[in-house]
Amino acid sequence: MPDRRSPMAPPRSFLWTRRIGLSLLALLTSVPLYVMLSSSVKPLRDVQAAFTWIPTHPTLAPYVDMWSTVPLAHYFLNSLVVCVCSTAVSVVVAVLAAYAVSRHRFPGRRLFSVTVLSTQMFPGILFLLPLFLIYVNIGAATGVQLSGSRLGLVITYLTFTLPFSIWMLVGYFDSIPRELDEAAKVDGNGPLGALVRVILPAAVPGIVTVTIYSFMTAWGEVLFASVMTGDATRTLAVGLRNYASQNDVYWNQIMAASLVISVPVVAAFLLLQRYLVAGLTAGSVK
Repeated sequence: MPDRRSPMAPPRSFLWTRRIGLSLLALLTSVPLYVMLSSSVKPLRDVQAAFTWIPTHPTLAPYVDMWSTVPLAHYFLNSLVVCVCSTAVSVVVAVLAAYAVSRHRFPGRRLFSVTVLSTQMFPGILFLLPLFLIYVNIGAATGVQLSGSRLGLVITYLTFTLPFSIWMLVGYFDSIPRELDEAAKVDGNGPLGALVRVILPAAVPGIVTVTIYSFMTAWGEVLFASVMTGDATRTLAVGLRNYASQNDVYWNQIMAASLVISVPVVAAFLLLQRYLVAGLTAGSVK
């Protein structure tokens, strides 16, 4: 039977190689998730014993006990407050800054863009000690305790979510025709009115993308949260280590808690996936 495939179609060897590679990648990704799930429904003695793929004594007790072993609900509230506040501030400031860079030509525009992009070149740990010292000195001088507070952690997260959000939204706003701004001005709108009434509805995929990025970055961050928080402001990512006591490590509860705290991010990603893909690919083709 003659091959009726298009001359531009990739060779069959490439297709099979891609399928095998993606299957292996999916397997490597799903195995750790299955180990977490199976360990979360095992008694602690079974988790500490020889590993078995199928739980022999399945139980939901770890999902119940994990709330009382550590104050997980309090950690959840801290993470939610910090992530929502940092995400909201990051998105609002990024939208205004990106719109100004995309639509207006002002002195220092290129320098501002390069500076924003260059901040992504440095590892986060480089800013840990300077930020901590700045917060301590601010607290000693003004009495405003940023170190160990939610506010300090929100400001810290803005230092690395805001530059990326601005950079991504600039590219997305550049892909939106400027004729929409001109039409809005003809209708009597100023720059802010054109942004709110015309540009923002067209930029929903890009805004959703930076929202997901900011929230996911803050939700799973450990390094800064372990230094910038105290017992009352500890977040989920840091609070998980409290399941390890001096006498034992509650591995089954750690696995259960890890799965539970992943639910909000995974659910948001699945619900907004189509916006995320559109936002990431915006501006790639001019």
